[in-house]
Amino acid sequence: MTTKPIIGMNCDFRPARKDATALSWINTGYYDTITAGGGIPLIAPPYADDNDLKQFLNMVDGIVLTGCKLDLDPVAIGLEKHPATRQMPNRREDFDRRLAKMAYDLKIPVLAIGSGMQLMNVICGGTLFNDLQEGVARPLQHRDSVESTLRHVLEIVPGTRMDDIYGPGEIRVNSDHHMAVDQLAAPFKVGATTPDGIIEAYETISDDWFCLGVQFHPESDSASALDMQVIEAFMESCKEPVPEFLSFTQGRAA
Repeated sequence: MTTKPIIGMNCDFRPARKDATALSWINTGYYDTITAGGGIPLIAPPYADDNDLKQFLNMVDGIVLTGCKLDLDPVAIGLEKHPATRQMPNRREDFDRRLAKMAYDLKIPVLAIGSGMQLMNVICGGTLFNDLQEGVARPLQHRDSVESTLRHVLEIVPGTRMDDIYGPGEIRVNSDHHMAVDQLAAPFKVGATTPDGIIEAYETISDDWFCLGVQFHPESDSASALDMQVIEAFMESCKEPVPEFLSFTQGRAA
């Protein structure tokens, strides 16, 4: 029986209100796509203790840094608050930061999605645009305030992992964000952009750590069938390599 990779993932958090208790939840698409990709999803609540978080990370083979409809705190990354900012709860952002930093330190394979992609770039030394409509000359529409089915073209950099994943032909992906990667962190290289120059995907330069960041959402109902290949590429990186001696003895037995 083949052992499936265990994939950890963070979840959304809402603090207690007058009319409701505190709540954690996760979009079904995250664990359904990991299951379809051959993994076992394991959801992490926002652990307060780093020792608990480290024990959790010792149990998993990879991490999905999930996205969020809300924004990272712009002040915490040296920016000013913007009228479009809808800040995520402090407990979630604090936990996500510790999770991303520890995954980076331990070189655990990571698929960073949406705001998870933005956060990992910040953790590794990069910067963000506070708002694309004001920070970029002639920006495309990256968020539709009415519909949630906006799609745009993806321009993939030849010779990258994204090129391996999608191959030739025009790619269109879903889009729902107003913040985005500005200066890319040193561990990464650009994997794909939009025609207005916004970084929509990055990947690690080094071979000793798999990290793929995508601004779009391959786990969403609005994703195309091709986007499942992003999940599959991540899952492949989470599989334990077969030791040479074991591979040799299995080959002889066959």
